[in-house]
Amino acid sequence: MKKKVAIGIQNFEKLREKDCFYIDKTSFIQAWWESNDEVTLITRPRRFGKTLNMSMLEAFFSLKYANRGELFEGLSIWEHEEYRKIQGTYPVLSLSFANVKEKDYKSTRKKICQIIEGLYSDHSYLLDSPLLQEGDKKFFKRVSVDMDDVDATMAIHYLAKFLYLYCGKKVIILLDEYDTPMQEAYVNGYWDELVYFTRSLFNATFKTNPWMERGMMTGITRVSRESIFSDLNNLKVITTTSKEYAAAFGFTEEEVFAGLDSFGMGDQKEDVKRWYDGFIFGTHRDIYNPWSILNFLDTGELTAYWSNSSSNSLVGTLIREGGRRIKDQFAALLRGESIYSQIDEQIVYNRLDGSGRAIWSLLLASGYLKVISYEKYEDIPEGNIPKYELALTNLEVRLMFQSMVHSWFVDAEDDYNDFIRALLVGDRKAMNVYMNQVALRTFSYFDTGKNPSYEEPERFYHGFVLGLIVELQDRYVITSNRESGFGRYDVLLEPKNSEDDAIILEFKVHDSEEEDSLKDTVQSALRQIEEKQYAAQLIARGIQKERIRSYGFAFRGKKVLIG
Repeated sequence: MKKKVAIGIQNFEKLREKDCFYIDKTSFIQAWWESNDEVTLITRPRRFGKTLNMSMLEAFFSLKYANRGELFEGLSIWEHEEYRKIQGTYPVLSLSFANVKEKDYKSTRKKICQIIEGLYSDHSYLLDSPLLQEGDKKFFKRVSVDMDDVDATMAIHYLAKFLYLYCGKKVIILLDEYDTPMQEAYVNGYWDELVYFTRSLFNATFKTNPWMERGMMTGITRVSRESIFSDLNNLKVITTTSKEYAAAFGFTEEEVFAGLDSFGMGDQKEDVKRWYDGFIFGTHRDIYNPWSILNFLDTGELTAYWSNSSSNSLVGTLIREGGRRIKDQFAALLRGESIYSQIDEQIVYNRLDGSGRAIWSLLLASGYLKVISYEKYEDIPEGNIPKYELALTNLEVRLMFQSMVHSWFVDAEDDYNDFIRALLVGDRKAMNVYMNQVALRTFSYFDTGKNPSYEEPERFYHGFVLGLIVELQDRYVITSNRESGFGRYDVLLEPKNSEDDAIILEFKVHDSEEEDSLKDTVQSALRQIEEKQYAAQLIARGIQKERIRSYGFAFRGKKVLIG
């Protein structure tokens, strides 16, 4: 009889008590314990079992679970007698920042203090212990939602001390989703304030804490050492490119295929692989997202589960407001191609604006990209930084990004679709009508920082190019900013069947010093197409010149003229 799939249960005890479908990851306990690392930070994409594994660590080590060995019976860790002896023998402090998603620093700080206050409430019995001095008890009573910064940043440090005095054993500290508040701080503009507070909190909790036995943090990204980890020289960092614990988070292909067989779905292995495979941790390839696999086992339907399980607003904003090169690279990814970029696994949030390297690093850490190959230091000139070949992780991720691009034009969806139809049939008058309506409704959506789109329409029209790719990629091979003839065209649509015409699009911003009107700008764009021989690539592939249509797009403010 197949086991029931539990969607959303992230509590190890509950999962085991209900005898739900579970893939054994308890070997992670042994690997971590035997590493002897004092503080470990593990980064993995969302919905990859981080919270469940942290709950598993708590259930294994915490005194709260003393004599609960039945939770681990039949699992790999229980085969080792020495580990049976340490189950349920340590004081454990377990907390999560997963729900700290506030819009301002004051609310974020209050939420963190509320979590810490909850820990103290769970251990209020310590106030009755004669082992605590009067000063300890006074501090204990000061811990509240409204405590000052000094008390707040030292609170976990002192609670570890109190537990050590009470239990006679050093404390294990588990912090899940440590970077959730950091991402919210970046998006909502209070990064610097939160960094100062968090640095002090982490230093007191994980560095200058003689009462801590081990510490474990999990998150999606490795926030740069200069931001919050500058004092934590005892930190062992495990990222998606690290070899350690590679199979501890996510499902291996062997585990997925065994699960499919046990549910009578063995005939769908190839479809499941196409949709959900593609994650690579360290040298371990063919890692699957657990959230998608569990939902598929539950419903039997192939659809986007993981990519739709939470907001992708930060990723969308960075790509939408990125410059031309970022959008060109993103367009290549949507076409199923690879891009090449340097990667920095230390995410510097305040450098994300406009930095392709930072953006692709964030997307890699978040699970949207995978590493196909990479340069080795010995193969490149001394002093250079290796480049990584990156691609979208799988079909599910590609569909998510296609949906995201669609959303950019949602306010002008009808006009956008009408423009596409007019473009395909060559109706220039209708193209002008609908393109101006699209521009009017969507220009402000692509505004960013010091370069709003009414002054620099580049961000809009490259967003528009991505929209074309999503709409027409089944019918055309669409490329942008590629060499052809004696220059680089803006957009080229090469038909996949002989009935369609090829199309070349060139964008020009009106130059008031050189051009009297938008008509002059259009003519300049068309001359460039001819002089630079952008059609050369199409002609070389056997497309007759009369089947190649060229259009110049002239932009001035929110006005567009197509000729």
